Parts: sequence; C-alpha cells; structure tokens
Amino acid sequence: MDTPELRTDDLATRHELVMAPDPRRVVIKLFVPGEDAQLVQNRASGLIERILRLTEDEIVRLLDDVQSRFAGRHHDLLGVFGHHYDVVSHRVPADRTLSPSARSLIGAYFSHEFSVEAAALCNPSMVPHPDQSDLEPGELRVAISLRQIGEGHISSIGFCSAILGPGDAIRLEDREGPLTIGHRVGAKHMRHQLAAALIDTEIDNEASAYLACALPERYTDEEFEEVIGHVPAELLGRSTTQETLDRIRHLVAGNYAVTFPATVPLHQRVLWPATPAESNGMEDARFVQVVDPDGRPAYQATYTAYDGRHISGRVIFSRDLRHFEVTTLHGPAARNKGMALFPRYVGGRKLALCRSDGETLGLAVRDEQHRWHHATPLLTPHRGWDLIQVGNCGSPVETEAGWLVLTHGVGPMRRYAIGAMLLDLEHPERVIADLPDGLMDPDETEREGYVPNVVYSCGGMVHDGRFWLPYGASDVRVGFASIPLDRLLARMVPC
Repeated sequence: MDTPELRTDDLATRHELVMAPDPRRVVIKLFVPGEDAQLVQNRASGLIERILRLTEDEIVRLLDDVQSRFAGRHHDLLGVFGHHYDVVSHRVPADRTLSPSARSLIGAYFSHEFSVEAAALCNPSMVPHPDQSDLEPGELRVAISLRQIGEGHISSIGFCSAILGPGDAIRLEDREGPLTIGHRVGAKHMRHQLAAALIDTEIDNEASAYLACALPERYTDEEFEEVIGHVPAELLGRSTTQETLDRIRHLVAGNYAVTFPATVPLHQRVLWPATPAESNGMEDARFVQVVDPDGRPAYQATYTAYDGRHISGRVIFSRDLRHFEVTTLHGPAARNKGMALFPRYVGGRKLALCRSDGETLGLAVRDEQHRWHHATPLLTPHRGWDLIQVGNCGSPVETEAGWLVLTHGVGPMRRYAIGAMLLDLEHPERVIADLPDGLMDPDETEREGYVPNVVYSCGGMVHDGRFWLPYGASDVRVGFASIPLDRLLARMVPC
C-alpha cells in the first residue's frame, strides 16, 4: 500500500505504514499428545491404537475432511503428514501394514498449527532484496527480517519485502500465502569454529586435541562421525573420553543449515528454532548485506538463541536468502545480546558492535580462530534517556562522513529511545560525532503494547539520500521512519 500521509518529528519522518501481527500466518509443527503438559506422559501409542481401529472408509473420510480444511493454508500438506508419520512410526505395531491414507491420517493427528506472530511482530532489519526486477526508476526492493512471537513467547524469524522510493515513498509487497519452515540439510562445518568452541567451553584433553587435528578444514556430519570412529583405543579407554565426545557432538550439532524450495517466495519463509539452544526463540536478527574479502556479496545476520534459561549468540550466512547456514558465535565479546556485524572488512579486520557487559556499546574484532575478543568501549550510559544501558540498532551504515550507527538507550521506566553516532571510517574505534538529544522515542501511538514504551530496530539502510529505519513499537507492531541523510549528519555534534 502507498503511504502519502506522514508524521514528521523534529528530524525523523514516521510513515503511516504499520505492520500488525497477523494470526493467520501459521506453520505446521509436530504435536505429540501428552508431551505438551508440565508432567510428560506420552500418549502416542494409545492414539495410534485408536486410529488403527477405524475402518479404511472412515480413515479416507477423515483425511479428506482434514485436507479440505487445511490444504489451502500450507505447502505440501500430505508431505508434512508423511514426515510426522515417519517420526512416530516406531509406535505402529510391526505386524501392521498401513495404507497411504492411514499413514497420512496418523501424521495429521500428530500435527498442529502454530501461529508464528499471534502475540507480536517487532524488531525488524532491512537489506537490499536479492530480486530487483520489475521496478521503476528511483525504486529499490528491500528484504525485511521480522521477529515474530507466537504462543509460549517463542520467537522465529520471518520476512517480508517492500519498495522504497522514489523520494520518501514506501509500500509493502504481498504477504499472503502459506508459510514454510526451512528444510534442514547437511551442514559444512568449519574446524576453526570447533576450535573456538573448545576454548569457550574449556574442553582440553587428548581426545579433543585428536579430533581438532584429525578433522579437515571443512567437514560434514558424516565425516565428523567417521573421525570419531577412529579415535585411538588408548583414548577411548580413558574415563573422560566418552563425556568429551558427547560434549563435542553437542557443539557440532549446534551448527546447521536450512534451505527453501526456489518456488517459495521470501515472505513465506520461516526460520524456526532447530536446536535445543534456541528452542525458546530466535530473537532480534540483525541482517546486513556484506562484501567478502574476495568481493562477493552475501547476507549475514546475528541473533540471540534462547533455550528458556540461557542466551547465546548465533550468526546466519546466506548468498540468496534461500539457503541459510547457522553457526555459533564465540569469544568474550559474543556473550551477550545485540551483536551487529560491519558490512565489510575494515583494515583487514572483521568487526562487530556488541554489548558484552550488558550496558556498554563496544567494538569487537574477530581473530583467525573466529573468536570475538574483548570489546573496545565506544559509548557508555551517560545521558538521562540512556542511563540504564546503551546498544546498537543494527549494523553500521557506511557514509562518506563515517560509519553511521543507530543506537538505543534505556531510561526511566525502562523506556527505550533511538539515538545515533558516527565512527571514523578507517578507525571505527574512534567516535567522531554523536546525536546527543536522540532521534526517536515512543510517541503516544506507540507506547502501548506487548512491552510498553519501546522503539527498537535491528537495522536500517540508505536509499536515494534517505536513511530508512524499520522499527518495532512496544514489541507488538512494526513502523517505518525515514530521515534525510544530510540533515541527520548535519545534526551530529563532533566529539
């Protein structure tokens, strides 16, 4: 939709375009009766026994009814039912031969819909879309990542697309259609990532040293197991070896890859928690378009994995926003929320913004082992509106004047506001300018929501002389603002 009506503050223009949570956006998940209760009592065998008492005619009728109710809401409904049947098929008596309809119906009983954004939609980031076809002069298609929160406060990563320009025009593209969770595929692990994980987890014995040496630079899950299978008998006989191997298996399994069919458009793709470490959510993805040292473009994003008790950092890599590789972040600077990657190497260094101490915005450098070292402080809480903590609102944006960093600060009543600062292009550890009075804070239309009194973004970008900022309003809806870049830079106060 077009958005001709604007609300202009002192500097930022809030566009009337607002994205609200849509409970119709659902995915199919495995459902095992009894295992959703506080005291687990699996009821799978009893359910399958009852299904197998049905006649074939009853099975066909029930399956037809399910298909008529749900087929239009999902890609390949019967394929999902078949997969869920395979997951529980060990419960079927070995002497029973089932028809395809019976297998599909069992799969249907072990499935349920989950509304990915029934509770909230927030904390977006924005990057150029891989597809720039069918646009008018002055227009740019952007991909927007979204933190979508559903039942149980479980967060996943969704996407939509919008058209920016010309000028201050913005319109969202279609968000309709069934959603699809990425299909997990074999990952190519990196030996230096394992070495970094061993340092972080303080695993250092002969078994771990053997694996770190025996594995190739890039290895598959199968190659990993093959190397484990050749651990010398003398090491296997040690009391600590099996525990070490189990812990390393767990570390390797935390890195994975998912892919989507090319026929599924971006706005129908969902990155869903795939490991125990992120079982309660994938939070606040900060996507940025990056340039490799060899000049090839790609996308990366950092996000917070949450298991219900602990948080840990993850990074996503993708060439096309269709195939995604997920790995764990390591090192002292990666131990808290809110890491944001620079879009390119600076002086041969891979850099990131972070808040490793929980309250200070810092600059971290990654070493050859892919560990993020202790951060150099850039911004500490020092103003009334940010005395609790400060952090970033996405990756730095390169301008001729310096690296533009949108920040956030937390003040009285846990009220979040957005600010800005400028870093030196060649030496980003130097802050060269700041926006002391801030850029945006929650107005009266934005302060109510899932988490009141919050405006927060995970990343914006520049197009046609304007800085475009998607932002979450009180963790329940997404708004859009834009600022003339020259005016924003002119308001900066040199440090």
